[in-house]
Amino acid sequence: MHRAARHDAILNEIGNTGSCTVAGLASRLDVSGETIRRDIKRLASQGLLRKVHGGATLPAPMHEASFAQRMGQNAAAKEAIAGAAAAHIADGETLAFDTGTTTAYVARALAGRRDLVVVTNSLDIGRTLAGTGGPGGNRVFMAGGELNAELGCALGASAAAFVGQFRVRTAFLSAGAIDAVDGLTDFDMAEAEFSRALIEAAERVFVVADHTKFGKRALVRAFAIDRIDVLITDAAPPPDLARKLDEAGVVVEVARGE
Repeated sequence: MHRAARHDAILNEIGNTGSCTVAGLASRLDVSGETIRRDIKRLASQGLLRKVHGGATLPAPMHEASFAQRMGQNAAAKEAIAGAAAAHIADGETLAFDTGTTTAYVARALAGRRDLVVVTNSLDIGRTLAGTGGPGGNRVFMAGGELNAELGCALGASAAAFVGQFRVRTAFLSAGAIDAVDGLTDFDMAEAEFSRALIEAAERVFVVADHTKFGKRALVRAFAIDRIDVLITDAAPPPDLARKLDEAGVVVEVARGE
């Protein structure tokens, strides 16, 4: 059994029972105990389980820091990524954004563009881009739905349906986590659903994510790697993820800060 299949089997076992033992897994998967211990160590390093004596248990609840906290994390990397993303956008383009700290940085980097048409569910991004763009200003269309006060965005079925009325040139998407097996994952089902709606509305999909998202998994599967056209990040992805991106034809752009 390949390593990825073993990892899925281990996570399924823990998801179903809450815990597992090295001996039990080794017997069921027909591998050595040492192999299982290495697998558990690797999965624990990704935060997917908690290593305990003789086995593993469920990790602490999967969550992410508050939006305000995340805006300050890896700020230099996010600014570099945002600058590289903005270089792809000309005046007058049609854009869509999900709610994320890196997409918020992209919106700030686009402050000098004129006559943009923007679709988003993010109050922060809407305010940022509505106030720029010259005398006529940019046009910003805000998705409605249930307001998530902490994220400052609208989510839910009505927000996703609103996006379906548009066809934009470029969608900028954030990522909770990216790995070679599950692709892009998120911490919230409604956020993942909104991201998928943006993909359907866009001609090309840009994912903007710093290297800390690589090799990790969040709770909810958002979309597969092959739905991405361009990934802009601040460091080269690890080999297994790089291989998957290459196989899917994704252009990887590494932005370097000043």
